[in-house]
Amino acid sequence: MYLIDSFLAWNYTACHHRDKAPDELVWIPNMLKNNIATAFLQMATSGAVREAYEKYIHPDFIHHNAHFKGDRESILRGMEESAQQFPNKQCEILRTLEDGDMLAVHCKITLDAETVFALIHIFRIEDEKIIEAWEASQEARKDSPNENGIF
Repeated sequence: MYLIDSFLAWNYTACHHRDKAPDELVWIPNMLKNNIATAFLQMATSGAVREAYEKYIHPDFIHHNAHFKGDRESILRGMEESAQQFPNKQCEILRTLEDGDMLAVHCKITLDAETVFALIHIFRIEDEKIIEAWEASQEARKDSPNENGIF
């Protein structure tokens, strides 16, 4: 059993283990929230949706996508359908922001040569898995009056 100290060093957490001396720390590796979310998005976008879910999505996952029922299986099926419909879909991670157990990921999603979206995912992480998700998107317009673009 590990008693976690709130001391993070790079990608490891310092812990006291019950079988070690009280002043002896054990270092255990963390999967950073950033790595969990970006690996999930890259794997799911590449078409390995079910594998991405098995590896990175918590069994009690819920989401807030208005196009699907709020459970894990409904959005999984929707993502699998999207992967079949857009087999060359690409996800470019532009930036990430972390706050406690929350992570926001700003992406450029290219469905095909004509269809590009700016997408912001907000993930809540629990036990090194994504347990809750929100998203907001907008399509990139070729005729946009904004000279700064959406990326």
